[in-house]
Amino acid sequence: MQSRRFLAFHRAIRRSHLLIALGLGSLLIGLTPWFVVTSTAAAGRAPAPRPAPVPFDQQAAKQSPHHGIVPANAMEPTAPILDRAGWTAAASDEETGAENGRAANVLDGNTATIWHSKYVPTPTPLPHVITVDMHRTEVVSALVYRPRTSGPNGRIGEYSISLSTDGLSWATPVATGTLADDASPKTLGFAPQGARFVRLTALSEAGGRGPWSSAAEIDLLGDPGTPAATIDLSRAGWTATASDEETGAENGRAANVLDGNDGTIWHSKYAPTPTPLPHSITVDMHRTEVVSALVYHPRSNGPNGRAGAYSIATSADGVTFGTPVASGTWRDDDTVKTATFTRAASARFVRLTVTSEAGGRGPWTSAGEIRLSGPASPAVHGSWGRITGFPLVPVATAALPGDKLLAWSAYAVDRFGGSNGYTQTAILDLKTGKVTQRRIDNTGHDMFCPGIAMLADGRVLVTGGSNAEKASIYDPATDSWSATTSMNIARGYQAMTLLSTGEAFVLGGSWSGATGTDKAGEVWSPDTRTWRSLPGVPAAPALTADPAGPYRADNHMWLHATSGGKVLQLGPSKQMNWISTSGQGGITSAGTRADSQDAMTGNAVAYDIGKLLTLGGSPAYQDTPATQRAYTVGISGSQVQAARTGDMQHARAFGNSVVLPDGKVAVFGGQAYPVPFSDATSVLTPELWDPATGAFTPLATMAVPRNYHSVANLLPDGRIFSGGGGLCGDCATNHADGAIFTPPYLLNADGTPKPRPAITAGVPPRAAPGASLTVNTQGSVASFVLMRAAAATHSTDNDQRRVPVVSTATGGGTYTVSVPGDTGVVLPGTYMLFALDAQGVPSIGQFVTIS
Repeated sequence: MQSRRFLAFHRAIRRSHLLIALGLGSLLIGLTPWFVVTSTAAAGRAPAPRPAPVPFDQQAAKQSPHHGIVPANAMEPTAPILDRAGWTAAASDEETGAENGRAANVLDGNTATIWHSKYVPTPTPLPHVITVDMHRTEVVSALVYRPRTSGPNGRIGEYSISLSTDGLSWATPVATGTLADDASPKTLGFAPQGARFVRLTALSEAGGRGPWSSAAEIDLLGDPGTPAATIDLSRAGWTATASDEETGAENGRAANVLDGNDGTIWHSKYAPTPTPLPHSITVDMHRTEVVSALVYHPRSNGPNGRAGAYSIATSADGVTFGTPVASGTWRDDDTVKTATFTRAASARFVRLTVTSEAGGRGPWTSAGEIRLSGPASPAVHGSWGRITGFPLVPVATAALPGDKLLAWSAYAVDRFGGSNGYTQTAILDLKTGKVTQRRIDNTGHDMFCPGIAMLADGRVLVTGGSNAEKASIYDPATDSWSATTSMNIARGYQAMTLLSTGEAFVLGGSWSGATGTDKAGEVWSPDTRTWRSLPGVPAAPALTADPAGPYRADNHMWLHATSGGKVLQLGPSKQMNWISTSGQGGITSAGTRADSQDAMTGNAVAYDIGKLLTLGGSPAYQDTPATQRAYTVGISGSQVQAARTGDMQHARAFGNSVVLPDGKVAVFGGQAYPVPFSDATSVLTPELWDPATGAFTPLATMAVPRNYHSVANLLPDGRIFSGGGGLCGDCATNHADGAIFTPPYLLNADGTPKPRPAITAGVPPRAAPGASLTVNTQGSVASFVLMRAAAATHSTDNDQRRVPVVSTATGGGTYTVSVPGDTGVVLPGTYMLFALDAQGVPSIGQFVTIS
């Protein structure tokens, strides 16, 4: 996996080189079109063939000039590299005859010495296992694998990681995935937890060169401050006391950490004389709770007293405190900090002891708020599966029949820039968990930052991006890519949707292509495979008021297709518009989205027929606070009515939202203050919106931030894939992974699966609008719903659509299911048909293409 979420090797040198490369890359990218004109077209010669690809680990970091420099906090790891003193390593097999390939070499600090699986006189077959024993329990969140530097043989391809506290009992792997076949270090992340033993199992050799495995070095990373599958405990009735507190010079009482206001603080005593470190604060919950993490909010009005080195202990009686359940050192910044416990503790009292001030400014300690988290309840908060590693950062994804998820990044697996004419792709097999990688060259299309539309026949149309005029089609039936006619207007960050006519509509996209021009609409015909311009649909009426200008103001529009080839553009601009795509096209006002401001990098989800939910976003693309607000938008004929619904508990931009078969909407990730490529101000608690109440409730926390360049998709079994984020070269915020979230509607209180209905027969591969299906089920069924297979990128998924359908029971587990006849309701394309029982538990979806 190419994620460098925590990688800290050679950081200072690499950071300076990266910043220079980014600046030069931006300049050269801006000049590239001039070179093309003078060297090919102007000279009357055919373009020269593309040069042979540079290996991933040798590619220079490039950026679009529209992005600027990666922020400094994206270059630093959020988890510490654990001290390897006293560690040992053992392997299932090692080569000691033909070379020194002992397992111990992965801990010697020398990349020239390696562990190599045994190959003389006969290679030991795969899989190969290497286990690190830390000889103490630590919170672990990632394994850093450094391939050998002397050649490609033995690079690990498919892998799994398991943890143990005793070296005997090994739970289900915490991470699996596939690594790119290159020499770059790989950070293989997983949900943080306490362990003594960490086991890496190599299931394949990355290049298929032979049955061997090798590693130069292995490091383990500690607590990243992103707890796994926890939920905030209610603070009702809690009290707090401290070893000392300032009450003379200011109100620095311990009780302030529980008042819900970061502006009021606990401060250690400093007047007239400071009480020396250490300082401690103890929370009494006045009841016994299972606690697995402490969340510390630094004061919001200045740096003094930020906690540095700390330890946390628990007690049942407030008198006897056991050995610490967490310890470490927090950074000197104002971000919220989380300490994951090495083991969950059943306790009434939790004590935080601070032994240093983070910035060394003085002998004091302060805190704005303190929260405690416990394990999530699956039936209420859902649960997360293992982290799946990808050989690229999944910036764009599409759900496919056959239980597959298509993902792609750019010309490289971990960075983007220029117009290279090829794209790195991967496919996750949801049945086996395996990820396969492929580079797509035949379309001449670098599909980074594209528009996407799921076509009527189930194929995926991808337009623009880095190769801004290009258009490509993926056919899941043949697992093949092909080129189609280029657009009339070159674009990047454009919006797309399929129309009720089966054509594809595109609008906006000033991130790429010619600047200073209106990126007016156009339509692609599946019959002629050509684009038809819509001069009557300029992008200008749909712009936000972004201070950066049009190249940010027409990005990622929220489009909802309706009957007669019409489209409602309902955001992110506060102005909504009706768009006609017939003839020359036309655009007219549909009013404003109630009292909403512009909400760039928010999103919209069609949760019912003619009903949409919009969530989050911010007035500008970046560097402006996000909003917690959510709105419903109802469509009745040509009338559009918007209203504010309940607020999210967290402000979010760059988040992703997914509508579930029961009509609820889950929102994942995002930032309170959007900055591309940064993981600062990440929101790690997903939320679930209920249309019946308009309220949001928290879900189990994520282990990995999902911000800019992240995705989320509904899967055929009713679960959700959430992944990606980053794609910024040698930065620490590349998240080349994802995880599957199981919503609470599928789980019992103990985490076991609920019984669910099953569709056993009657779903054809294809059906026409207005068709009646005779569907057989196992188990009681209350309703049916069609969920459109969808594609996501950059927080936008205009393909999502939930269509409840009329059904009639005919006896014996047989139902007549009526497909709507209006293609403005059941937009042409591939759907998953779900049956739901009376409690809203869905079946596994059955694919059907309606067109």
